[in-house]
Amino acid sequence: MGQARRIATIGGAGVGVLGAVAGAVVGLILGEVKVAEHRIPKALTDPPNSDGTVWAAAGVSPHRPPIRVAMLGDSLAAGYGVARSRDTPAAQLAIGISAAARRPVRITNVAVVGSESKDLAAQLDRLEARGGRPELAVLMIGANDVTERTGPERVVHLLEEAVRRLRARGAEVVVGTCPDLGTIRPLPQPLRWYARRLSRTMAKEQTIAVVHAGGRTVSLGDLLGPIFDGRRDLFAADEFHPSAAGYVEAVAAILPSCLDALGLRTRTRAAGPFTTRRAKPVEKAAAQAVQRPGSEVAPADKILRRGRGGLVRLRRRRQQRRDVTSRETATQVTPATTG
Repeated sequence: MGQARRIATIGGAGVGVLGAVAGAVVGLILGEVKVAEHRIPKALTDPPNSDGTVWAAAGVSPHRPPIRVAMLGDSLAAGYGVARSRDTPAAQLAIGISAAARRPVRITNVAVVGSESKDLAAQLDRLEARGGRPELAVLMIGANDVTERTGPERVVHLLEEAVRRLRARGAEVVVGTCPDLGTIRPLPQPLRWYARRLSRTMAKEQTIAVVHAGGRTVSLGDLLGPIFDGRRDLFAADEFHPSAAGYVEAVAAILPSCLDALGLRTRTRAAGPFTTRRAKPVEKAAAQAVQRPGSEVAPADKILRRGRGGLVRLRRRRQQRRDVTSRETATQVTPATTG
């Protein structure tokens, strides 16, 4: 079943009880699905390999001990849609971190195209079997849960458990929440509207689960949505996955949170209605983060509690674009060079 049909099926299940009007809407969506299915090709090739690569930004000595970063998740974390390893989000993120830390960055990437939240445990098993103890773990997951008709109430606990396992191994964790599927060009309206609604619901519930486990989230989908809607160059040829330029935007959103998690100083945006250092209830912060592009939600120091309550920080960051766009002058270092 294609991505578009899976989105429509969950829509039909959710609104069918509303009667004849809802049935007509579902019928319209199903008709649009048949058109969209022919426009979204399946992934037929593997993304460029970024696993086991070491990157050093311009002017960084490749002989210094590398920072260890792990990537987990689906096609976004794997880098599907680009042709070169250095254009994958893992490599771009590594270069941005290297530029800030002035150290090389070693990437362990166990992400798999097509993965859902239920696959995170197996990815963690592979990471641990390789002796992986990353200082930072970055997860991108959720889109395939939405397209596979899996509600957030059935999967967010799997993401929470993955974050807890990583935290128990000493890793800082940053999660790019479910991307905005409403930006996919082959999906017509009202299918795109419904896909956006489902994506935002997933992202909100993911945010709550992640901060309860001690990680932090970045509202990736809502940051990329307004940008991707008007720029076709940010999509790969399949118009479903990001292009190299699209991954630059994604990494620019996540990088500041990664730098902060690693203890490297970053600056907040200019003061605004949703830029605050004060703690607030996690449910409220999650709802606001979904609506505001580029929002980060992180546990408030020493006051987060288990359960649905708790206090968190909600803030927006400046995008560190100059660190990311310097990737062309960065060096890919062989693992043997850094020892």
